[in-house]
Amino acid sequence: MRLFGGRKKQNNWAVSLDIGTEFVKALVFEVIDGEGHIHGVGRARQRLSDMQGGGITDIHGVAQNCEKAIEEAATMAQFLPDKAIVGIAGELVKGATTTVKITRPKPQTQIQVSELQDIVNQVQAQAFSQARQELAAETGLEEIDIQLVNAAIVSVVIDGYKVTNPMSYQGKELSVGVYNAFAPIVQFGALETVVRELSLELLAIVAEPYAVARCLNEESTDFAATFIDIGGGTTDIAVVRNGGVEGTKMFAIGGRAFTKRVAAVLGETFNDAEKAKIAYATGHLDKEKSELIRRALKNDIQVWLSALQISLEEFGQGDLLPSKILLCGGGSNLPEVKEALSDREWSKDLPFARAPEVQFIKPNDVANMIDETKTLQDISQVTPMALGNVALDLIGQTSMLETLMKKALSGAKS
Repeated sequence: MRLFGGRKKQNNWAVSLDIGTEFVKALVFEVIDGEGHIHGVGRARQRLSDMQGGGITDIHGVAQNCEKAIEEAATMAQFLPDKAIVGIAGELVKGATTTVKITRPKPQTQIQVSELQDIVNQVQAQAFSQARQELAAETGLEEIDIQLVNAAIVSVVIDGYKVTNPMSYQGKELSVGVYNAFAPIVQFGALETVVRELSLELLAIVAEPYAVARCLNEESTDFAATFIDIGGGTTDIAVVRNGGVEGTKMFAIGGRAFTKRVAAVLGETFNDAEKAKIAYATGHLDKEKSELIRRALKNDIQVWLSALQISLEEFGQGDLLPSKILLCGGGSNLPEVKEALSDREWSKDLPFARAPEVQFIKPNDVANMIDETKTLQDISQVTPMALGNVALDLIGQTSMLETLMKKALSGAKS
């Protein structure tokens, strides 16, 4: 499959590709001085048979939709990059931060790359085994093959002192936290095939909740928040504590489930129900239909809340949950979502330090991504922008820790 007009090679341009259950979203951006300047935006609707619960069910159909979205973005940008960063989501994508603490035998010596590499390798082996056990338990397949999606060092503490780059420090107690995300190889491979069909060079496949969780310009080591991204087929959750991503979870309830309920209540096709749902969310639907939708969504919202509670319970087993809840994704546009989350009743049995405070992440909140098109105003565009933000590190200069993680990744992809 070839995109129009041939591809221009320039190392500081890339495509951010958010392959969602309802839509493929593409951004074409240029990296200048560590910032992504978005010059093109594109979107293409998926068929009901193309995706299910965040996973690809028709590779060629999805590739065609991606081609349409990228072509629209490239036409606006007047440039077609040859690199892409792609998001991955779905119930079987597992992400968690594993922390290893060691006592250094020679605390007076400076920390070297080889020493940190040994710790990272230990973390990778432990995380791989744990993720495989979890997926085997959930799928009933004992020998399920999994792939490391993305990894990042999220915290380094030396003798109780948090640092951003541990090289050349001295100290006795060294603690390293590494975030790892794993996915079934069949899901990972489907995304790789789509990118190959588009003749793009793959920069990275990144767990979407991880990308969203690190998209804000929050460098404080005290920053804590619960991120919730409601897409078409899944709800993605990320918990950030002490400035680092502690873990990510996803469950297969999203905007498509709400649309199916609206279609049943109104007796309309799925596409017409989607339009009605959007009109309802923005206050542009007539009163009678709005009341029907409001009543119909009540039970579905409660089911969604129950799934959210179960997901958050695991994060709250060892520490208090961050009370700041940050919402994004097209599904969070429904007024019932914020209303439900703002009601203290749903969270009373969860270990929040105080009543949750709900806010929306807007496109202009995403750090280091500049919208030159002036068209990105909806919270559904946060995820592809967040993916672009992750790509800045891959396109620009690579830090010591990122180099280390690339080495760790190359040794853990089996």
